[in-house]
Amino acid sequence: MAKILLLLIIGGVIYWVIKSPARGNRQSGGRVQTKPPEDMVRCVHCGVNLPRSEALLSRGEFFCGNEHRQLHQP
Repeated sequence: MAKILLLLIIGGVIYWVIKSPARGNRQSGGRVQTKPPEDMVRCVHCGVNLPRSEALLSRGEFFCGNEHRQLHQP
């Protein structure tokens, strides 16, 4: 009987350790926290859409990278 109880305790501890990292990402309602939606912008050179925080702004225009910014400049 003591061996069964010990195995149940060990199993509970292992389950708690596996599930504990997921608890840090959850709110009180059990939902996973997500970032708020971000505005998307379009690269003037190639037309790809990307988040505003990742885009480069130059002379009022958005670019997906430094290379496209340089290619588009006169």
